[in-house]
Amino acid sequence: MTPDPIATWHTLLKQKDVKGLDALLADDAVFHSPVVHRPQAGKQLTKMYLAAAFAVFGNETFRYVRELRSDRDAILEFELELDGISINGIDMIKWNDNGQITDFKVMLRPLKAVNLIHEKMAAMLQAGR
Repeated sequence: MTPDPIATWHTLLKQKDVKGLDALLADDAVFHSPVVHRPQAGKQLTKMYLAAAFAVFGNETFRYVRELRSDRDAILEFELELDGISINGIDMIKWNDNGQITDFKVMLRPLKAVNLIHEKMAAMLQAGR
């Protein structure tokens, strides 16, 4: 039986298990950032962005508040507070027959949250390079 990629995602996020992303992400995974115009194609780039997100988003206020699923995709709505700003967003996730994520898109609101996340993610990504 194919593992449930969303259950695996929840576990990795909770544990901030960046190494676990290697098995969860397909080689051709694509990450769509709310602040970067072009999709980030490939497992390594997707992993890099998700690892930075674990660090930036992964505080005690982060929680998923709604989940919509079908056979090979899901939309997970989340909320968190960061630097006094209430952030609301969604993760749109698609996966293949092997239960590996092929597409991960993040959308955020409000605008000041987008600007804050842009600043913090840029710092994390620069530090990781």
